[in-house]
Amino acid sequence: MPADKQPATVDRRAQRRGIYLLPNLITTAALLAGFYSIVNAMRATPENGLFVVAAVSIIIAGVLDGMDGRVARMTNTQSEFGVQFDSLSDMVAFGVAPAILSFSFALQYGGKAGWIASFIYVAGTALRLARFNVQTESADKRFFTGLASPAAAGLLAALTWSLGELAVDGRDWLMLYMPLTALLGGLMVSNVNYRSFKELDPGSKVPFVALAAVVVVYAVISLDPPRVLLLAATIYLLSGPVEWALARMRSGN
Repeated sequence: MPADKQPATVDRRAQRRGIYLLPNLITTAALLAGFYSIVNAMRATPENGLFVVAAVSIIIAGVLDGMDGRVARMTNTQSEFGVQFDSLSDMVAFGVAPAILSFSFALQYGGKAGWIASFIYVAGTALRLARFNVQTESADKRFFTGLASPAAAGLLAALTWSLGELAVDGRDWLMLYMPLTALLGGLMVSNVNYRSFKELDPGSKVPFVALAAVVVVYAVISLDPPRVLLLAATIYLLSGPVEWALARMRSGN
């Protein structure tokens, strides 16, 4: 075969190569949940309950996002395509969807400052995902640099879910949502370290008491899902700055 024909043959083989179905199906489901949240947030009013639907959709996207990577590793189906697809899905589910939810619920009543706060959140998500992708090989797997986008989205979703169940007027919560949404965008691009919990191996053996603890956690969440999740998200949000401050105090700086 002539040398000048070989690259084209290689390219055609690369084009015919498929993608792994299972992890990408889960990623697609997360993308669908994020899109479904956007659709409902745009039609939501305090009376029709769609704010709750939009918020729960983001929570579901977060659960699915936590599954796709683990499924890919457990089935040895990791791929560069999957990594890039996952980032694009995260941008929709944890960047655009929470920003629109926050804007539709409260920030729309803040004029220009309201949509600017939403944009700060969206931009923070995009920058955080881009930085994560380029630092994947060199970063310490035990920590995230900056607040992870699913955690930021989960906090906004849990807060809106809690308030949406009460059918409150978002105008009354504008002064909470505006700084909070912008703060979450800033924390995502900060250098504050958050624990990733990636060292936990779901395939490893654990003591029986650990399983009992999981059952208790599920029971507590079922008592009041939005408020328990909101509490957990708030604790995680504060954990990064608190650990950073303690480390600075110990070092004497």
